[in-house]
Amino acid sequence: MLESGTRKIISDIALDRLELLETWLAEQLGGAPYTLSPASADASFRRYFRIRPDDAATATLIAMDAPPDKEDSAPFVQVAKLMADAGLNVPRIHAQDLARGFLLLTDLGDRVYIDELDADNADALFRDAIDALVRWQLATRPGMLPLYNEALLRRELVLFPDWYVARHLGIELSASQQQTLEAAFDAIVGSNHAQPKVYVHRDFMPRNLMIAEPNPGILDFQDAVIGPIAYDVVSLFKDAFISWEEERVLDWTIRYWEKARIAQLPVAADFSEFYRDFEWMGLQRHLKVLGIFARINYRDGKPRYLADTPRFIAYVRAVCARYAALMPLARLLDELERRAPLVQP
Repeated sequence: MLESGTRKIISDIALDRLELLETWLAEQLGGAPYTLSPASADASFRRYFRIRPDDAATATLIAMDAPPDKEDSAPFVQVAKLMADAGLNVPRIHAQDLARGFLLLTDLGDRVYIDELDADNADALFRDAIDALVRWQLATRPGMLPLYNEALLRRELVLFPDWYVARHLGIELSASQQQTLEAAFDAIVGSNHAQPKVYVHRDFMPRNLMIAEPNPGILDFQDAVIGPIAYDVVSLFKDAFISWEEERVLDWTIRYWEKARIAQLPVAADFSEFYRDFEWMGLQRHLKVLGIFARINYRDGKPRYLADTPRFIAYVRAVCARYAALMPLARLLDELERRAPLVQP
């Protein structure tokens, strides 16, 4: 049954979906009594509920509701197996109904990295995350996941002018500004695509890592691909929701690179070359996320993500300042900031 007082919290879930889920859970749990409460929500249409059996000796579980007309749960099932086979701590799937969009999962708890990271424990927590990332990348097998190819990299970048510039800032780019942006996109995609290819989680960030045993537990992996080796490293250390001093980011990136070299992953032999790949990969991700956060606000009615856009602008500006080839992009950002309305639409 639904936990008392929580129906208002999940009012955005259609009642028929909730009723379908509860009927399905009754079948999977053999009619055993339980309490259902919201566990978490993400930027997609997926929702998660924690199942607390009335029998206190029985472990809690997680139910995932992913409306099949909006989300395909098959990749979640596939990637969960790939990650488990690689020795990573991901939710085990106890039951599935892909036609209706329901999964019954083990519960990795509620201790999320993003909530518990601080200056004192970050080194230890990130050490565990780096070890897990190296294992994931070592497990790469060609043909098992979609390719993060040039077309996809570029399609993601287009979210920046379409949603952040045009919709959020309310600015129509001039022909010369469009040319500047296209030239920057060509350089960014060229750098990204030239990197060695491995398994990529695509959102390997503190919000999707759990303090668990073994550590970390890993969530939200259904969009995994085979792509640039620096992508998940950037996601981990230049996060959407928390920022670190550049010296610490550099130190953690060196630690990853050293472990990757020992594991014989295909990182550049010279760290400065790898760090350039890291920064240019981050530039692609951060421009994309600026577009995604604007889209989530205006298309999906979820405004809270826009509060973190200054963090991404800061990431983009820091990288542009270090590379002569990116100075035209830096000047374009200056122009957009001067033209942006004081109150965003």
